[in-house]
Amino acid sequence: MHHKWILFTILFFSTSLLAEDIKLSTHTIHFSGQQQFDEATLQDAIGVDSKSFFQFWKEDIPKIKDKLLPTLKPSLKSFYDSEGFYDAKFSIKETNTTVDVTIEENVPVKINDINISSDYDLSTLITVKNGEIFKAKDFIAIKNNIIQALLKDGYCSYDLDTKAYVDLDIHKVDLKYLLKKGGVCTFGEVSVKGLESIDAKIVESRVRATKGERFSNELIKDTYSSLYGLDAFDRVLINYDRKFYNVVPIDITVSEIEKSHHYCVGVGYDTFVGPRLRTQYIKKNFLGNAQKFKVKASWSDKEYLAEIEFFRPALFDISDYYIDFGTKVGYSNLEYEGFIEEKGYGRVFLGYTDKKLMLRAGLGLENINISLLDNLKEDEELTRAINEGTFLLFYPYINIIYDGRDSKLNPKYGYYLSAYLEYGLAYDEDATDYIKTLLEGRAIHTLGDLTLAVVGKVGLIDGSSDGLSESKLFFAGGSFSNRAYGYNEIGVIISPTEYSIEGAMTMANLSFEADYPIWGDIYGAVFTDNTMLSADSYDFSGEIITSAGVGVRYMTPIGPFKLDVGFNVHDTSQYGIQFQIGQSF
Repeated sequence: MHHKWILFTILFFSTSLLAEDIKLSTHTIHFSGQQQFDEATLQDAIGVDSKSFFQFWKEDIPKIKDKLLPTLKPSLKSFYDSEGFYDAKFSIKETNTTVDVTIEENVPVKINDINISSDYDLSTLITVKNGEIFKAKDFIAIKNNIIQALLKDGYCSYDLDTKAYVDLDIHKVDLKYLLKKGGVCTFGEVSVKGLESIDAKIVESRVRATKGERFSNELIKDTYSSLYGLDAFDRVLINYDRKFYNVVPIDITVSEIEKSHHYCVGVGYDTFVGPRLRTQYIKKNFLGNAQKFKVKASWSDKEYLAEIEFFRPALFDISDYYIDFGTKVGYSNLEYEGFIEEKGYGRVFLGYTDKKLMLRAGLGLENINISLLDNLKEDEELTRAINEGTFLLFYPYINIIYDGRDSKLNPKYGYYLSAYLEYGLAYDEDATDYIKTLLEGRAIHTLGDLTLAVVGKVGLIDGSSDGLSESKLFFAGGSFSNRAYGYNEIGVIISPTEYSIEGAMTMANLSFEADYPIWGDIYGAVFTDNTMLSADSYDFSGEIITSAGVGVRYMTPIGPFKLDVGFNVHDTSQYGIQFQIGQSF
């Protein structure tokens, strides 16, 4: 399930923005004569200082530190050699304040012949062609890509020989690739060292490189990710260098976390509740065995939230399937578009997580009080439409996720499937049984630098809405829905520009997005979101609100920071601004 709240914590302090840079002796530098490379590329290659994207108020004057001047010519020579221009010449004129570099690139070395002898398909891995300029970095990258592809497909006993025969007199190079892939390798026994308060079965529950399975370096990466995901280790080292007749033992060495207490207090902005104060405490490896205890609270004009969570990995196993346990209790007071939901809740679940599959099944209990906002209480029509009062909901639920994306933070390829089913049990004659279902599918594909994504969601409630709290129904709007509107702002849709404040029994949402790099780590995006909310169950004939918009993504180590502006295509005066960390696909 997606997180319903998008918190942008303002903790960004840049010394380049708040303080003057430390001044070092510098010269202004200028390049001329080059044809193959622009000046910005040459500046990056030799470490020239220029203004950053965020320093928009500064004049863009490229400068080189004086301590780099003695290495200027060797640095340029090294760069041009790596790009195939082995005969490049450089003339450097230096004054007290400036350095002028004149470049004569001359004739580059080009690929004359590519000879391949291989019992493994290299057609998609050898990306250079005859007649192209020979670049040493590309030659090395191709070799590494071949090795990674072999390891991914289970061939750990390969015999690879790559050579580049360069003739500088005629400026040509012949490339040779000789490969014998060898036999298929499998994973062997798993050994674990370094454990103190954590049972070995906890680590084994997160090992994706299981004994007897076909070897793949992708499974090694998944194992790293799963072990670090426990938040119980400072260091994880997986050694797979040993090999016995194509069987690869896995040796895992871990170091348990030392600073297990984590505190966080922040002021942020949520696209729905506005400015928000948030505090959180996490105890990692709580009482050992990688257990986690978490307490969090937040305050804003529209919401109060307090929540306690506990998680225990690998509580027990059934035929080597390790089952996790988790529980959550909390209180929230949340203001919707037309009513206030006050809720106390608790959930427990058992879960199983594998390479791409996550399965959770549990029980939920919610005590919900729904009341109209003060400015709407006198409206008799709204009073009849909104299910006010106190509702006690008890339900078993199941959530199944299959994540086939190449990355959770910023996917470029793959797909994602999710299914959630909740069965509410009537607790008295005024309550009602209901089944709430939410299905989601995502598909992502990248063509060159252009990433295309489509996300579809369908929600259904089977049962009567009379005995169901209004907040259990479907609403739309926000970063993961229709970006021209605030979070859960849209109720049942009346027309392409109108909606009511009551929730829907049927929901459908279809979004398309295209992301493309603009400059460095900054991407531009265009998108469209299409939403349908109907008052009746299984009614897919309702009106649709369509929005379109543009966005900016700044790539960070924890995923992209996104800013989107969406407009209703039938009424552009209706727009929304959405902040988000992480992709919505």
